[in-house]
Amino acid sequence: MRDLMELRDQIDEIDQQIVRLFEERMDICQEVAEFKIANGRKVFDKDREHAKLNTLTGLTHNDFNRHGIKELFQQIMSMSRKLQYQLLAKNGVAGRLPFIAVDDIERENIRVVYQGVEGAYSHAAMRTYFGNDVNCFHVTKWRDAMEAIAEGAADYAVLPIENSSAGIVADNYDLLVNFENYIVGEQIIKCEHALLGLPGTDIRQIKKVYSHQQALSQCEEYLDQHREWLQIPYGNTAMAAKKVAEDGDPTQAAIASHFAAEYFGLEVLAEHIYYNKANSTRFIVVTNQRIFRKDAKKISICFEAPHSSGSLYYIMSHFIYNNINLTKIESRPIAGRNWEYRFFIDFDGNLNDSAVKNALRGIREEAINMKILGNY
Repeated sequence: MRDLMELRDQIDEIDQQIVRLFEERMDICQEVAEFKIANGRKVFDKDREHAKLNTLTGLTHNDFNRHGIKELFQQIMSMSRKLQYQLLAKNGVAGRLPFIAVDDIERENIRVVYQGVEGAYSHAAMRTYFGNDVNCFHVTKWRDAMEAIAEGAADYAVLPIENSSAGIVADNYDLLVNFENYIVGEQIIKCEHALLGLPGTDIRQIKKVYSHQQALSQCEEYLDQHREWLQIPYGNTAMAAKKVAEDGDPTQAAIASHFAAEYFGLEVLAEHIYYNKANSTRFIVVTNQRIFRKDAKKISICFEAPHSSGSLYYIMSHFIYNNINLTKIESRPIAGRNWEYRFFIDFDGNLNDSAVKNALRGIREEAINMKILGNY
C-alpha cells in the first residue's frame, strides 16, 4: 500500500492539472461568447449541453463516476454560461429591461384603491404611504383592486402581501402573475390591537366587545382578565369600531387599531392588548406601469423551473455568482398542473445594477416564464 503523503502529493498534481485545464476551457468559452455576440446567438443551448453530458458520462467506467462526471460538468457548463452572460453585459448585449426608472412615483392627481373597509389596516397602509389627502376608494376583493388598476379606474392599489405571524397572502402572489401589474412600493404596518370605546367611557361600563374572530383570539390573554364581557365576532376590526361609534352605546367596545380609533372618533381604552408585539403586515403598492424608483433597493421576480435534476439549483446559482443577497423565497402551486410549482423570489438590488442585469439575463434564459414583479 502506498504512503498517504505520496497519495496526497499525486492528488495535488492532478488538481493542478485540473485548474490549468479549467482556465484553458474558460478562455475558450470567452471566445465562444465573442462569437455569439458577433452572430446574435443565444448563450444557453439546452440540446447541445444534453448531448455533451451524454458523451462525457459515456466515457466513465461505473455508475458512481457517471453521476460524478455529470454533476461536475453541469457545474462547469453553468460557470461557462455565467461568464458568457457577463461578457454579453459588458458588450451591451444584455438586452434592455422593459422598465423605466423615475425619481418618484406620482403622488398628485392620482386615485388609489385598497381592499377592505375604511378604518382597516389596509386603509391605514394606504394613508401612511400616500398621505391623508389622497383620492381613494375601497373594494371588497383583492382581485377587484387589481382589475381597477388594470382597467385604469385607479392609478395604484394597496394590497397585503405578508404577515409576520400568519405568513404570505397567497392569493395576492397569484394575482401578481395573472395581471400585468407591478410593485412600485411597500408599506409595513404594525398590527397593534387596542380596546376602543366612546370618548369618556369607563372600562367598568363595558359589557360587550366586538371584533373579528381572529383579533378576539389574538387578544385572548387580555380578555381573560375580563370574563364578564360578552365577546361578539364581527366582520372585521374596522367594522367593529364603526359599529361602536355609530351605536353610541358606552357599554360596547371594539378591538381594532389606533388608526380605526382616530378615523371613527373613538377613544383608546387599553393599548397593546395583543400578546404578539412583533406582529406586522407588509403591504405592496401596485400599478399597471412598468416603472421603478431610481433609488429602489428590492426586486421581486417569479419563475417556473424545468423538471430536471438540479434545475432550481442552477437558476439560483446566478444570485451567488453575481453576489446578490436573497431576502425571501416562496413557492406556489400552478393552477391546473398537479405537483408543479412557481417560485417567488425577493432580493436586494436595483434594475440598473450590472450584477442584477447579469443575473436576470441568466435566469430568463434558463427558467420558464420568468417575470419581474417590481423594483421598489
